[in-house]
Amino acid sequence: MKYELTTNFIEYKYEKLYQIKALKDFKAVKVGDLGGYIERESNLSQKGDCWVFPMAKVFGFAEVYDNAEVYDNARVFNFAKVYDNARVYGNAKVYGYARVYNNAKVYGNAEIWGNNPTISSNAEVYGEAKISGNTTINEGLFQ
Repeated sequence: MKYELTTNFIEYKYEKLYQIKALKDFKAVKVGDLGGYIERESNLSQKGDCWVFPMAKVFGFAEVYDNAEVYDNARVFNFAKVYDNARVYGNAKVYGYARVYNNAKVYGNAEIWGNNPTISSNAEVYGEAKISGNTTINEGLFQ
């Protein structure tokens, strides 16, 4: 096991989210480090080097796995997936059925949502960008 849910929790959007605690060292995370908040264990994989850092929130049926990272005040929820080496941070929100993967980054106040938007490869979506619907972005910068 890589992490466990602690008894520390917050109420966020009518959901009870539990803070995670590292049970082993990996990348910049050390045993005993407290991470961000998730609703259930299926929100964050026990495999790979994925992590939800302090202040970040992952809930609903969203999933973070592989080597993906969610940090700062970022939120990933509904059925969204963040994986491979993707990063979601700042005040970014990824939700609905959105997918962020490969080396993609979503940050600032950007929002990705809808039925099937995908942000992949080396794409960066940031600032006040809003991406929705069935949009696919796999390269470039979008603000």
